Amino acid sequence: MGDVKSENSKDSIFTKLSGSFAEMRNRLSSSAMNLLQKRSEGDDQGQDDELPSYTDRSHLLDSRETFLHYGSMGTGETFNDEFDGIDDDHPLERNSLHGSSPFLPMTPLSIHIDDEDNITSSPAGLPGNGLEIPTINISQDFNFLTVDTRGRHGSGSSGFLSEPWNQGPISPTPTFASSFEFQHQPSKKFSWKRTIKISTLAIIYLLAAALITANNEKKIEFFQVTTQEIKPFQYPVHLPLPELQTYPILSVTVKGSFVPDNLENVTETQLIISVEKQDENNNIIRTVSKKWRLGIVVGENSDTVSESVRTTTFNLADINLDDDSKYALVFRTNSQKVVPFALNIRLLAEGIENGAIYGGAILIGLYILIIFEVINRTLSAMLAAATAIGVLSLFNERPTTEEMVSWLDMDTLILLFSMMVMMAVFCETGFFDYSAYIMYKVTNGQVWPLITGLCIFTALVSAFLDNVTTVLLMTPVTIRICEAMTLNPVPVLISIVIFSNIGGAMTPVGDPPNVIIANNPKVLEAGVDFSVFALHMLLGIIPVIIVAYIQLRIIFRSMKSLQFSEPYEVAELRREIEVWLRAADSLSSYSKDEGHVRTLLLAKIRHLKGKLKTRIRMGGQSEENYKQTLLELELSCKIRDWPLLIKSGIVLTACIIMFFLHSFPQLNLSLGWTALLGAILLLVLADRRELEGIFTRVEWSTLIFFSALFIVMEAVSRLGLLKWIGQQTEEIVLNVNPESRLTVAIVIILWVSGIASAFIDNIPFTTMMIQIVTSLAERINLPLQPLVWALAFGTCLGGNGTLIGASANVVCAGVADQHGYRFTFIQYFKIGFPMMIVSLIVSNVYLLICHTALKLVLAECPAVEKS
Repeated sequence: MGDVKSENSKDSIFTKLSGSFAEMRNRLSSSAMNLLQKRSEGDDQGQDDELPSYTDRSHLLDSRETFLHYGSMGTGETFNDEFDGIDDDHPLERNSLHGSSPFLPMTPLSIHIDDEDNITSSPAGLPGNGLEIPTINISQDFNFLTVDTRGRHGSGSSGFLSEPWNQGPISPTPTFASSFEFQHQPSKKFSWKRTIKISTLAIIYLLAAALITANNEKKIEFFQVTTQEIKPFQYPVHLPLPELQTYPILSVTVKGSFVPDNLENVTETQLIISVEKQDENNNIIRTVSKKWRLGIVVGENSDTVSESVRTTTFNLADINLDDDSKYALVFRTNSQKVVPFALNIRLLAEGIENGAIYGGAILIGLYILIIFEVINRTLSAMLAAATAIGVLSLFNERPTTEEMVSWLDMDTLILLFSMMVMMAVFCETGFFDYSAYIMYKVTNGQVWPLITGLCIFTALVSAFLDNVTTVLLMTPVTIRICEAMTLNPVPVLISIVIFSNIGGAMTPVGDPPNVIIANNPKVLEAGVDFSVFALHMLLGIIPVIIVAYIQLRIIFRSMKSLQFSEPYEVAELRREIEVWLRAADSLSSYSKDEGHVRTLLLAKIRHLKGKLKTRIRMGGQSEENYKQTLLELELSCKIRDWPLLIKSGIVLTACIIMFFLHSFPQLNLSLGWTALLGAILLLVLADRRELEGIFTRVEWSTLIFFSALFIVMEAVSRLGLLKWIGQQTEEIVLNVNPESRLTVAIVIILWVSGIASAFIDNIPFTTMMIQIVTSLAERINLPLQPLVWALAFGTCLGGNGTLIGASANVVCAGVADQHGYRFTFIQYFKIGFPMMIVSLIVSNVYLLICHTALKLVLAECPAVEKS
């Protein structure tokens, strides 16, 4: 019965359409005749010499024929308004679609049905412009009636919202939009600024590509050697002068049972490597280079230490080798037993020792591209990664593909991918919408109780759950709540990310830098277990949270700062256009169906842009009515799929429990593996025939950004930037009076790690700094725990400084962008960096009071007592 009504409704619409053509023809004919008469009399200045005698062709107006064809009107079928009698060389001037001039009747027509079921039309173009006959497409799967015109001068498509044919009978008064927009798309105008930008980036890329192409991949091939106290191994160094001038850096890589730097006290056996001058009989005259000392385990105990690789360099140019003398790379040991190890020796170009300068330049360039939004930040990271590899290639250090893959933190990437997949399935249940309704109801629609609850809840969850996972869970909920309260989600999202990083500093499992610090063997030897770590950090984080919340209230003291800078309706239309644009960009014309869908999406975008222009002219009207909004949320924000919600809830709960328990050694699952297994299980339970819809919601650009950033940071590390930062920190502390070394060490480590973590990935930085901190504590006899707390505070709180300072920041920005809310580096920096500075000041005061002024000692921790 519904199908019969649907067909009747369609027939009524098309009957009206066919009847309207005759009316429109008569109405436009009279207007066109008047126009032609005026043109023939020369009323329009400047056109007389271009126009022939149009009155001679006016008979064509009456000979115009109209054909209307429609059948069952299934999906993809069309009805056409076709015109005869006018040749394509008709020289009439093309009129503006929105002008007041009369249009010619031979002009192709676009049809418009308003809310009162009245049918009107407007010309889609004039003959002589290469425009094809307009086609009206009715799709069964989309809420659009499209009128398409295409020609040499551009293309136009109008999309009209309507009731879908597959949702029951059509109402006698279908809801069509009341506007049609023809969008002429001219070619981009020449711009010096754009040309300079593209040229500069292209030159950088070409230089990097040339360096990568000109140098072979670094292949480390080891050969086995042995050394002994009574018989050291010698490797002759005989280099021709031209080769020495080109490659004066001797890179030495050894592989064996070497103990970590922080565990050198577990063995007395050392391998000592240096360059020495010899006489004609190969006897050692003197050592001409630094001595590189490595702790190594030999004999039966060698199996207790895993095999590791160590690398150092010797600058032969600084040694001033004599052409008449003999030199050798000598490997000595203090062990009477034979010490086996693998050896690789390579020559590097001069300048690798100044690689920190190149590394710093690469990071500065990356931040310039991101801060000023020269190009997309993912593309910026990819370009920086290619440049970093090119610089390494310049020094004959080009890594292999396998080596670059090993630089990626696969556990983090798998965790992000898996959580994004689970969130994509979870959002189909309607849980986030329902959560927005509950939060709005609990807070009575008040802004600050809502923001306070979100920030505190996020901080508490981040203390025990990885803050990246926390942000992935909280971002969609926050966006839905802000939409319900007509708030700008961007400042609220920035707030919860900042509190997520602060809360993650409380425990050893809350933030990746804390995991690295807490698992260090020397830190464990100092008595820092889970409870001691959490207690010390909690006492410092509580005042940080209080001060950060006060600072947040000061920053957003005006409600206007939490609202859109323009009327909510206008901002919502802009966001909706962004979402539709992203959907259209994800489709191509590879297949007919995709091309058709993309056309419909572009039509919808043009319709929204027309509404946006109208709304901007009219202004916005935003009324705050709590009860009305609550009622609307109650009606619209409901659980849409209870079975899927139950399945998703079970899987997510199980994953979160496993996240809490992942630190137990009995569970051999990392965070990434746990999330991946959960994502696979949820996809199985969801029983989706097609997974493309799920995977399109994955933030691939965010994953690629992280991958490129991992490569950049590892390349910068190999260029020596992180090592240089650590060495400078160590030298500053060593140059201070012994009485003030602890105070200076706390301040320097806190602020260096905080500022550096705002601009450098804090994971490799923490890995490097924890070695410096433990070494510093041993060399100058400082208590280790205060230095550990300073490093933990600095690396965790420093991530709040910039948009790419912490993984959670980037993830939140990516998810928000997917929802149509994009915030820039500068937007985040204006809020995050001042809050980072104040947080570091508060934690600095806390550490100085505890470990310098009051000499706080915990009776439960003997290591602290001893210090």
